[in-house]
Amino acid sequence: MSFFNDWRIIILLCLTLGLAPFFPEPHLWGKIKWIAGGANGMTLTDWFDVAMHGLPFLLLARLLILKLLPKSKT
Repeated sequence: MSFFNDWRIIILLCLTLGLAPFFPEPHLWGKIKWIAGGANGMTLTDWFDVAMHGLPFLLLARLLILKLLPKSKT
């Protein structure tokens, strides 16, 4: 479980898997623009691709939320 709470691994995943391929633009950015444009013509493979490239950023958001929320004393 420490894998999901390690800042170094999550940031490395964001910079590699999350943004790859880097040129001409990050792949995830292109998919987000496609979805914002109505997602016309997107197939199941494209949605899976969005999930795979977006997962590191979701893990980073999760880690940020866990660190920012106060811990309960229960």
